[in-house]
Amino acid sequence: MSSGPTPTLRVSEIFASLQGESTRIGRPTVFIRLTGCPLRCVWCDTQYAFRGGETLDLPAVLDDVAAHALHDVCVTGGEPLAQPACLALLTALCDAGYSVSLETSGALDISGVDARVSRVVDLKAPASGEAARNRYENAALLTAHDEVKIVLADEADYQWAREQIAAHNLIGRCPVLLSPAAGLLDPAQLAAWIVRDRLPVRFQLQLHKILWNGARGR
Repeated sequence: MSSGPTPTLRVSEIFASLQGESTRIGRPTVFIRLTGCPLRCVWCDTQYAFRGGETLDLPAVLDDVAAHALHDVCVTGGEPLAQPACLALLTALCDAGYSVSLETSGALDISGVDARVSRVVDLKAPASGEAARNRYENAALLTAHDEVKIVLADEADYQWAREQIAAHNLIGRCPVLLSPAAGLLDPAQLAAWIVRDRLPVRFQLQLHKILWNGARGR
């Protein structure tokens, strides 16, 4: 009996670099960047992934990942969950023995993601222009295996983030990471607010932008 057609994905790029964000920062990682995103954040640094790319079947994606000979794999975008076949890709990567993370905007349902995947879920702050797209139902699904990332542009965003962290008990669910929007918020200022308020979050800068002065990290 046929198991159905092989899933295909629209892929912007697959490459090896250091992980520039999350608690996995600094680890050699294979990135699978899927094409397409329904959001348009003001400070998006991967607009090139909104369109274009190449259609690949699932075995071809797995072969490309294997050629890089790394244990960590990050599926990102764009918004990877906008492609239904992303769920099959995540499960296939886990089945192949990789340590897998997913970077998602938080606007789409994460309930179907394989439990072995570390889900790095954004909360879009007001200055991003996409705060209305946050799917707060995702908060109840988070575990200690997951992470929440919030990018901030100003003090109003920071205060909003504090409110969301408290309202959804995020500290009690998983690591929470706050980042300054590049060129909009002084990193030292964000660090000072976090220390002043004794906020139990992780401050982060995008390592790939420090090392390579660009979003791709290679």
